[in-house]
Amino acid sequence: MDLASIIGCVLAFAGIFGGQIMEGGNPASLLLPAPLVLVICGTLGAAMSAGILKDATGLPKQLIRAMTAKTVASGALVDTVVGLAERARREGLLALEDAAKGVSDPFLRRGLEMAIDGTDPEELGEIMQAEVSAKRKADKAAAKIFADMGGFAPTIGIIGTVMGLVHVLSNLSDPSKLGEMIASAFIATLWGVMLANVVFLPMGARLKRLSELECEQMELTIEGVMAIQAGANPRLVAQKLKSLLPPGEAAPEKAKAA
Repeated sequence: MDLASIIGCVLAFAGIFGGQIMEGGNPASLLLPAPLVLVICGTLGAAMSAGILKDATGLPKQLIRAMTAKTVASGALVDTVVGLAERARREGLLALEDAAKGVSDPFLRRGLEMAIDGTDPEELGEIMQAEVSAKRKADKAAAKIFADMGGFAPTIGIIGTVMGLVHVLSNLSDPSKLGEMIASAFIATLWGVMLANVVFLPMGARLKRLSELECEQMELTIEGVMAIQAGANPRLVAQKLKSLLPPGEAAPEKAKAA
């Protein structure tokens, strides 16, 4: 599990509440139920109305994915593909039938199964590319709703503050409570801005980054499966795939010329 999002959120909230304490304030004064309910529910409702129900119902799953997704080094994928290419070169493509069942990456496994079944190379490439495109669209929709929430939250917070100030103006007859009421009114704006910039926008950006990494690995997988199906030399397969990796991710070459 990549802990960047969890550590980042904890660090951001620690900085905010820590600053409140250093200023001599009470962190509990920021945890008012009414502004929190208004900002969270109002933001979620606005985001739902900007999309479709499927996007909104998938929010919890996407939030968990953003916080706990595991990033896998592409170098490990290259080693797996090269190992399969070596075996296919020695024993033939049909020899990979048993090996494909033990492959943990479902996308690579499906590609190998189609190659072993004799799928036309052009059709195989088109099918796998279509799956990558479908994933990009789904991930884009998931990131969009978080980006929308990041845009709506500050405005919803301002609405809460205006409502609070209206309440203040209706109680001018009791000056002793004005300071507390005004402070409470601005809590909604605080939470709107804070949630937008600490949770919603970072989660949207995180989902985009995860999608980029996963789609890059899927593209790498397509190149590997196509090379295996074509019976390419494992050393050439290794060199080609490593040339597609970001700098620093390529592991030392293990493939041997067959």
